[in-house]
Amino acid sequence: MTLTTRLSLFFLAALATVLVAFSAALYVLAHRHLTRQLDDRLDASARTLASAAEIKPDGVEWEPEARPFPFTSSPFGDELRWNVTTDDGTVVDQSTQEGARELLTEAEEGFRTGHRNPRRVDRAGRAWQATRIRLAPELAPHPVPLRRGKFSALVLTVAVPLDPVHGTLRTLAATLTGLTLAVLAVALVASRAVCRRALAPVTRMAETARAMGTDLTERLPDTRSTDEIANLTSAFNGLLDRLMEAFERERRFAGEASHQLRTPLTALIGQIEVARRRDRPPQEYQRVLGAVLEQAGRLRRVIEALLFLARSESDARLPGLERIDLAKWVHARLGEWADNPRSRDLTFEAPSEEVPAALHPDLFGELLDAVLDNALKYSEPGTLVTTRTGRTASDVWVEVEDRGCGISADELPHLFRPFFRSEAARKRGVPGVGLGLAVAARIASALGGTIALTSEGGRGCRVTIRLPLSLAREERAGEFGPHSSTQGGEL
Repeated sequence: MTLTTRLSLFFLAALATVLVAFSAALYVLAHRHLTRQLDDRLDASARTLASAAEIKPDGVEWEPEARPFPFTSSPFGDELRWNVTTDDGTVVDQSTQEGARELLTEAEEGFRTGHRNPRRVDRAGRAWQATRIRLAPELAPHPVPLRRGKFSALVLTVAVPLDPVHGTLRTLAATLTGLTLAVLAVALVASRAVCRRALAPVTRMAETARAMGTDLTERLPDTRSTDEIANLTSAFNGLLDRLMEAFERERRFAGEASHQLRTPLTALIGQIEVARRRDRPPQEYQRVLGAVLEQAGRLRRVIEALLFLARSESDARLPGLERIDLAKWVHARLGEWADNPRSRDLTFEAPSEEVPAALHPDLFGELLDAVLDNALKYSEPGTLVTTRTGRTASDVWVEVEDRGCGISADELPHLFRPFFRSEAARKRGVPGVGLGLAVAARIASALGGTIALTSEGGRGCRVTIRLPLSLAREERAGEFGPHSSTQGGEL
C-alpha cells in the first residue's frame, strides 16, 4: 500500500468519523425536536377539544353540539383520534374513524397501568402518540350536589399518528447519508490529488536516488521550499556528501597506505637479495639482519597504525580507566626516554597541585610518546621540548611545546590526517610516514578528549591534549590501539 493511499484512507477515516458523529447528533436532535413539537401540538389539540366541555361546581357537561369549533380546528385534521370517557371507562363520546375505539382503549389501559403521558401506542402497523386530560370541577368548600345530565369527571384521550415525524426523520437520514457519501467521494478524489501533489517531490527524490547508481557526485534536486521535504532533501544530500568524502578518504588512504607499505618492503627485500648474492663474513650478515630487523619493525609499526586508524569510532572505546595523578605519571613517563639521544632536551614543568585524571595509562602513554617523538624530530638537538600539565574546572591537560621549525597556517588543518607530512618535513628529509599525529588524535578521541596544535612558522609548535575530569565513561569499551610504543619510531 502506497503512502498516498495510506494518507488518503487515514484522512477519509477521520472525515467519516466526524461526518457520522455529526449526522448522528443531528438526527437525534431532529428526533427530539420533532417529537417535542408533536407533543406540543397534541397537547394543544387536546385542550382545544376539552373546551367542548363545560366545567361547573355541580359537574362536567359534555356539549359538543353547542361548541362545534374544537372539532374543525385541529391541525391533524382527520388523523386525530379521540374519545371521552368517565372515570370507570364508560364512553361518553368518540371520533368516528375506523379502529379509533380499539386504539384509544389500548391507550387508556396503558395510562391506567402507569405509562407516561403522553405515550406511544403501536396499532395495526402504525405508531401513534397518545395523551389524555382529566376534566373535573375544583373541590368546593362545601359539597355541591351533582346535577342531572352532568358527570363528576370526564377523561379526554387523544391520539395522532407518528407517520409525519417518521417520514421526516427518514428523509433526513437519507439526506445525511447521501451527503456523507458525496462528501467522502469528493474527499477521496481531492485527498489523493493533494497527497500525490504533496508527495511528488518524494517520488522524484526516489527516482533520482535509483538513477544515481554508484555515482556519488549526483545530488537530489532542490525543492525550492522550506518545508519538511526540503529538510529531507538537504539531509540526504548532506549524507551523500559525507559518504563521498568517506569514500574519497578511504581511496586516498588505501593508495597512500600501499605506497608506505611498499617502501619498507622494497628495502627489506633488497637487503635480503644483496645478502644472498655471495657468501659474506658473519659480521656482514649481522649488519644485514640488523637492517632487515629495522625495516621489519618499521613495517610492523606502520601496519599497526593502519589497523588502528581503520577501526570505526564505535570500536575505539576503552575497557577500563584508572585514576592517577597526571603530573606524577607524566614525569615518570618522561623518565622512560632516558636512553633517547635527546633525553637532556626533555624538560617538565610540574604544577603546584595534584592533577587527578581517569585514563588508560598504556594507551595514553602511546599518545604522549607520539607527540614527544614528533616534537623531537622537528626540532634541532639542543633545543628544549617542554611538557606541562594542569587542570581546569572541567578537564585536565597536557601540553608539549618545542622550538622547532613550526607549521605554516595553511597546513594546520591537515596535520591529523593520515599520511600528511608538512612541506618543511619533506624538505629536511625527516624520516616518517605521517601517521604519528593521526594515531595520537584517534587515541585522544577514544579517551574522550581532544588534541590541538598551534604553531607559528619558524617558532616551534605547541600540542595540547585535554581529557575530561569524569572518573567513568558510559561508553562500552573494546580492545583497540597499536600495542607497540612509538618511542623512537618513524610514524
